[in-house]
Parts: sequence; structure tokens; C-alpha cells
Amino acid sequence: MTADGYSLSSAPVGRGHWRAPIAGGPLHATVTVPGSKSLTNRELVLASLADGPSRLIAPLHSDDSARMIDALRSLGVGIELVPGSGLYGDDIEVTPVWPLRGDTEVDCGQAGTVMRFVAGLGGFSHGDVTLTAHESALHRPMGAMITALRDVGVDIDDGARWALPFIVRGHGHVRGGEVTIDASASSQFVSGLLLAAPRFDVGLHLLHAGARLPSIPHIDMTVEALAHRGVHVERPGVGEWIVPAGPIRGKDVAIEPDLSNAAPFLAAAMIVGGSVSVTGWPAHSTQPGAMLTEILSLMGARVSRRGGALTVTAGAGIQGIDLDLSAAGELTPTIFALAAFADAPSTLHGIGHIRGHETDRIAALVAELRGLGGEAHELPDGIRIVPRALHGGTWHSYHDHRMATTGALIGLSVPGVDVDDIGTTAKTMPEFPQIWQRMLDDDGSTADHGTGGPLSTETIRAS
Repeated sequence: MTADGYSLSSAPVGRGHWRAPIAGGPLHATVTVPGSKSLTNRELVLASLADGPSRLIAPLHSDDSARMIDALRSLGVGIELVPGSGLYGDDIEVTPVWPLRGDTEVDCGQAGTVMRFVAGLGGFSHGDVTLTAHESALHRPMGAMITALRDVGVDIDDGARWALPFIVRGHGHVRGGEVTIDASASSQFVSGLLLAAPRFDVGLHLLHAGARLPSIPHIDMTVEALAHRGVHVERPGVGEWIVPAGPIRGKDVAIEPDLSNAAPFLAAAMIVGGSVSVTGWPAHSTQPGAMLTEILSLMGARVSRRGGALTVTAGAGIQGIDLDLSAAGELTPTIFALAAFADAPSTLHGIGHIRGHETDRIAALVAELRGLGGEAHELPDGIRIVPRALHGGTWHSYHDHRMATTGALIGLSVPGVDVDDIGTTAKTMPEFPQIWQRMLDDDGSTADHGTGGPLSTETIRAS
């Protein structure tokens, strides 16, 4: 079940081909996006390890957060939905337990945060915790995480696969101590260890030994979330963190909007003209999506912030760019779509790690743009995009929510783009098709509503 009571298999998201709606003119829209997936799942974990109850205000309700809730409930944590003021569902109240319960199975689905964050929690249980995942996610890197957890005293039986599925044999506590990890494949390895570290017997001294460390803002997010709950993480050097053993404070936490999920909406104004505003944009954020203000400006947009909303207004055109996206790889699909309409070629680099996301995003983006007549080339650590005239066709999502939203973004300007599975957006934003349509309907500028096929136009949650 999802966090608001919908079954993961029956929520009215709509599976199958979805005709991307075309914008009939410049946009003049204001959009409110649901809460951050990254923050919601971090706060769920911290609340479950805290010394008292917590409340998450305006959290995300999606497949990924539902997987986390189900995982924590299976470990004995009390999680209840309570009415709140958020636009997209209830608040969440969390009542921690200690030690955690074992002899259970956790289905991570496609959620990287669940597989990387919950693996460490299994060591705090009394009994076996079996972690599995959707077959499309079994390829996701886990070897470095398994090694690091073993080094801090977690008993893991992975059948020598170094991947899911595996069994964590919980003993009610985790020793902790000093450990070195190569987190080149995912910053979630670092975050997963840091989140659990205050509950280790002797805390954690973590060192990163890889050649690169992607998505550093997500690690900053983890450190800040710990600080807000009274856990001070020392950072004596680059790629080094020291977390003392001690309590995690229970508290009420307001979840920021998901800035990366806002990216396609803001980018839409640059492709078809006009302006799009996203409400509730935080003045300070550790989310990688906060980098959009600078990136979109570099690509030719006018970006302003007023009254808590961020507004992106189209400029004279979209400018080609040479951009290091290592800190915000999840923005790559949106920036890729913008580059396809730019006035010059673009190169996006520092993103080799996104080959290990829901799909090999570099290969998938290149293949799908070529399928619509575009030109793009895989690089060892990135992508080069050469703008070309595009035509309609099927845009494959590869079970990847950001691939699906990229198809919708390109389809704003290119007639006849069919996203093969828009329902995969439910991973982090179940309401995406409806919010996308409302953005276009704000001033009646929609030329093609694109709601044919099996997609239900019923809103998933009251909004």
C-alpha cells in the first residue's frame, strides 16, 4: 500500500502509452510540487531511530516513500498518517521502537534510498531482515555498501553476489568504528551509514577512498538533517566524517518541495516561452535542485524569486552549455531536454554514476533522442547533445521516472511524442500527469491535451 492507502499495483496512475500534451503558446503558470523524496526518506529513517516521536509535515507520498514506510513498519516502527495542511496528502507521525524487530522481509522496489538506508538498520534488529527489490533494480550498485556494513559489524549473507537480494542477520546492535568506503557509484552509501551512525555502539569514523564522490549536496542534506536532530557531524577533511554515538532527537520537521521534481516545470517555460513559477521555493536548500537557479540562468533564462516562489521566464533562446553536473546528476535528464532545443551543442559531464540509477540514463537518453531524429553521443563520463529538428515517436521510460518526465518535456514542442509508461512517475511524483496538464491549462494555452489511452485523468490525491 502507498502511504495514503493506495495499492502500489492499483493506484490510478495509468500505465501504457501517454501522448505528451503540446503547448499551444507561451506558459503563464504557477505550480506547487509535492515534498522532497530525498528529505522525506531521510527524515523517516531518523524519526525511526529517534529518542521520541516525530511528525513529518507535508511529506512526499509516492512509491519510494511508501516503500520506506512499509520497510520501517516491518521493523516495528509505528507510523501513522494524520491530517495536515499539505496539498498532497497527510502528515506522518513516527513512533520509534528499540531494538528494531527482525524476522521480516523488505521489498525495496526501485527505491535506492530504501535499499541503501534500510540495510544498515537491519543490524539493529533481533532476527533476520531480508532485503529484495524489483527485478529492474537488482543491478543497482550495493557491493561497497555491503563491504562497509560488514566492516562496522553488520552480519550480511549475500550469497557472494554483492547485490540484492541479501539477508541482514540482526543482533540488536552495531559496533561501528572506523571504516573506509568507495562511494564513487552513489552518495547514498555515505548517507546510509551516516544516518545509522549515532546508534552504533561507538559511533562512526567514515572515510571515502574513491576517485570521485557524486551528488555531494545529498550528503550535505544528510549532515544537515542530523544536525537539526542534535547530532553534530565533524568533517575534518574532504571525504571524511565523524559521527559520535548518541541520541537522535524526535521533532516535527517540515519537508521542502522537491526541487528536482520541479525542474521539468521550470524548464517548460524555456522550451515554449512564457514563465512558470514554483511555490514554496526555500531560501536555502541542500537539495541538488537548488542549482537550477544558476544552471537555467546560464542557459538563457531569466530567474527571479519573490514571495517564496521561484519564477523562470524564457529568454531570447536556449544557449548551449558545457556543464559539470557531478553534484546534481539527477538534473541531467531535464538539462538534456533543454540542450536538445539549444542554439549550439552542449556537453554534460561528471555524470558517469547515473549509469547506475534506475536505468543507464546516459545510454537511455541518447537512444531516445536519436529515436526522435536528434543527435546525441555517449561520453565516458557524460553526454554531448547536438541540436537537430525532432519528430514524433515513442519515448521509452525504462521504468525510470526522470526518463518519463523528459519525454513529456520534449513533447511540449514536438508533436506526436508518446511516453510509453507515464505511470513510472509515481516513483517520486504520482500526480505528475495531472500537474503537468494543469500547468498547460492555467491560461488555456493547451493545443492537445494528450489524455488519450489508458491514463486516468482522475487526480490521485485531492489537490
